[in-house]
This record gives sequence, C-alpha cells and structure tokens, in this order.
Amino acid sequence: MSSPGSIALFTHATVEDTAEGVVALLDAASAAGVEVRVPPTEAEKHGIEAGPGVVVGEEPSDDTDIAVVLGGDGTILTTLRAFAARDIPVFAINYGAIGFLSTVDHGELHEGIRRVLSGDFEILAIPALEVQVEGARRLAVNDASFHRRPDDRVAELAYSVEGEELGRVRCDGLVASTPVGSTGYNLANGGPVLAWKVEGFVVSFIAPHTLTARALVVDTETVLEVENLSRRHPVDVSADGRNVATLASGDRAEVRFSHDGVLIAQLPGSSFYHRLREKFGRLAN
Repeated sequence: MSSPGSIALFTHATVEDTAEGVVALLDAASAAGVEVRVPPTEAEKHGIEAGPGVVVGEEPSDDTDIAVVLGGDGTILTTLRAFAARDIPVFAINYGAIGFLSTVDHGELHEGIRRVLSGDFEILAIPALEVQVEGARRLAVNDASFHRRPDDRVAELAYSVEGEELGRVRCDGLVASTPVGSTGYNLANGGPVLAWKVEGFVVSFIAPHTLTARALVVDTETVLEVENLSRRHPVDVSADGRNVATLASGDRAEVRFSHDGVLIAQLPGSSFYHRLREKFGRLAN
C-alpha cells in the first residue's frame, strides 16, 4: 500500500497505557506530513487539541486512508465494525492481553508507526456475520451469541439451516463464529479453529445439557436460524460480546455470512498459522 495521506486514531480505555504511543504517533505523523484525524472521545481522553496536521471533531470520514488502533482485541473489534464496508483498513498495535487481531505488539510501537506511515503492510479482507432480529441488522466480526440471562433458567434453543431444524438444545447459549472469531468464544466451547481462508462459520454451544450437541460448520450461502423455545424467558443476543437485541419466547433470529466484511492490516508474509502459534502457542507438544 502507498503511504497514507490521513489516518484516524483510536485507543482503548486505559489512557496511561497508550499515552506514550499516542504522542509518538502524533510526532511521527507530523514529521511525515500525514494528517491525523482524532474523534472527540479520543481528543478528550488524551487532551489532544487541533493544530497543524491534527483534525479534532467529527468521526473520521470515508476519505480517511487508514485507522490506527492502540488497544486490545475489544478496541480493535469496535474499530473494525465502525469501518466495515468503508474500504478503510485497520492497523492495530496491541495493548491487550492476546491481541489476536493486532498487526504488531506494543513492544514494536516505533516499527509499527514506521510501517503505518510508509504503507509497509498488506491488507487482508476478512468476513463478518450479519445478525438479523425483527428486521434490524447488526454486524459481528468475531461472533454472534445467544445466551440465557444470569438469573434465568437454562435456555432452550432450536437451530435450523436451509429450513431444516437440526436440533433443540437445552444450554446456556449458542455461538456462531467467523473464522477470525473461532479462536475466541467458540474455542472456549470446544469448537474447532477455522483458518482465516475457510469459507464458512462455525456453530457451537455454551454448556449444553446433552451429550449429543456437536459443533457445526455452516457454508457461506446458508442462513442459520435460531429460535427461542422457552415459554417465559427471553434470550439475549450479542455481537462481539455486546448485547444488541433480545429474543422473546418464540422469536427467531437469522445469521448470515458476510464476505470481505472488514479490512485489517498485516505484516507482509504473515500467515494465520504463524499468528495462531504466536498468540496461543503450540497446539500439541
């Protein structure tokens, strides 16, 4: 990619962690003649004021060249959703625990900034999921989950593909994960890890009350339907861990695969398998 003319800045909630990185990025961008666009929330967090090469105000517009994140996977996911379908890649410098979606670790801050400003990275398009409940659609980069509320009884969920009901499961919940998200909630459920180039998404269950519930990989053209079979208790619907809707008794939701939903920056020559080993260690010894 060519050197950007403008970048947008996003950081996670702990200001002390990223303060040094923000200053380094602003100084390097100024020296390179690259405009930094700072949303109001970020300007308030870090005390950033408008000046030559620094624009403070509205959310970054569609002509922004790249978004730069200093944060963990939660902040990265929020930024990816914000720039979905806008053809703006996200370059992430990890300040979180794992940072599976990050481009570089914060120990490589200055090298990461150099790469951002020189365009020394590759862009990878990754899929997402669209969750539709009562006509409203939400985007999930990692996963969409359906789960019982803490004080309610075990959920009873039916799931169907292509109009065929595959099962009714009493469980704490159901998770539909993209290949990117398969190393998160799905992995904790015992579901399979999907390499990023796999065309499909995986359905797994949270604490199923049965010995027969198994994870299922669904193809990209198939719609997954989830129905709340409980007579009284609602089920919460989350996208990337954030509640976005509620399924009342008898309500249904649809989950669809979204091709090339978001763009992430990665180092030249990077692979999913290298990232997997770096972040999670060897799968077997």
